[in-house]
Amino acid sequence: MTADVLPVLRAKVRAVAHPAAEACVCGSETSVLADRPDGTVVRHAGTVAKAHAADTDSGELAARMAIAAHPRLDGILLPPLRPSAVESHGRPVTFWPYGSPVDRDDPDAAPWEAAATLLARLHRTPRSALPPGIPPMRGPAKAARAVARLHAAGPHPAAAPVLRAWAVLPPWARDEAPTPYARTLCHGDLHLGQLVRTRGGVWLLIDIDDLGLGEPAWDLARPAAWFACGLLPLDEWARFLTAYQQAGGPAVPADSDPWPALDVPARALTVQTAALAIAKSLAAERPLDEVETSVIDACGRMATHPPELAGEYAT
Repeated sequence: MTADVLPVLRAKVRAVAHPAAEACVCGSETSVLADRPDGTVVRHAGTVAKAHAADTDSGELAARMAIAAHPRLDGILLPPLRPSAVESHGRPVTFWPYGSPVDRDDPDAAPWEAAATLLARLHRTPRSALPPGIPPMRGPAKAARAVARLHAAGPHPAAAPVLRAWAVLPPWARDEAPTPYARTLCHGDLHLGQLVRTRGGVWLLIDIDDLGLGEPAWDLARPAAWFACGLLPLDEWARFLTAYQQAGGPAVPADSDPWPALDVPARALTVQTAALAIAKSLAAERPLDEVETSVIDACGRMATHPPELAGEYAT
C-alpha cells in the first residue's frame, strides 16, 4: 500500500507547494521523510504531506486538526496548511509546513526544556477554549497495539517478562477501560522526534495522530521510562522534569515525589518499547541489541513489583 501511495503523495505535496500550477522551478527534490503503514511522509520545499494510517478515524482526525489549527494552541502545536484531510488510496492525507527536526547527532543540544515547556502549556489548555468533540488520547491504545504485535510475531524467549509486566498494569493503562483521568489535553506520543524548529527558531510539537484527552503523565512517561531503564542520564531527565514543573505542568506535583503519578505510564511505555523491540527483532531475524535487552530486563523487574499507586492514581 505504501508503494502505491508514494507517487500520488509526491504529486500532491508538489501541487500544494506550488498552488498556481506553474512548473516547479524551486529546485527542491521531493524527499521521503517516513514510509510506514501508519504514516508515510514526504516533503517538497517548505511543504510536508502525510498519509495517515488506513484505519484512521476521519472524525477524530478532523477534531485533532481543528485543535492544531486553533488560536489557543498557537505556539504549541504546528498548525496544518489546510484545515481538512483529503483521501488518497484509502488513506487520509494532511498538509503541514516543514520544520527542522531535532539533530540526532548532537545529543547535547536536545531541547528537553522546550519539550517540557510545550507539554506544560498543552496540558494547561482549558477545555472550554477548545472545539467540541475532543477524542481520547491514544497512548494506551498504542501500547496495547504493541503488545498485540508481540503476540502476533510468534514465540520469543524474552516475551514472558514483558507480558507479565503488562498483566500487572491497571486496565486503563492497557486500553481495556476508559482512563479515569481524561481531563487534560495530551499529545499522546511524546519524544524528541515530535518537535520541529520553525524558521523563526521556535520549537513546536508535531504529529497529532494520538492527541486527545487523557492522563497528562503519559506525555512524560517515555523520558521517565528511559531514565528508569538507565537510558537517559540523570541531568537530562532533571532538566526535562524541572522545566515541566516550572512551567506549571499539572501531571506531577511541583514540590514532591513525581513517581506516584509517573509510575504506571512509565511502566506501560517500557512494555510498549520492549514489545516492539522483540517484534522487530523477530521480523528482521536478528538478535536483540544491548538497549533492547536493558528495556526487557526492566520489564522483568517490573513484573515482580506491582505499580506504585497512591492517592488519586490508585485505580
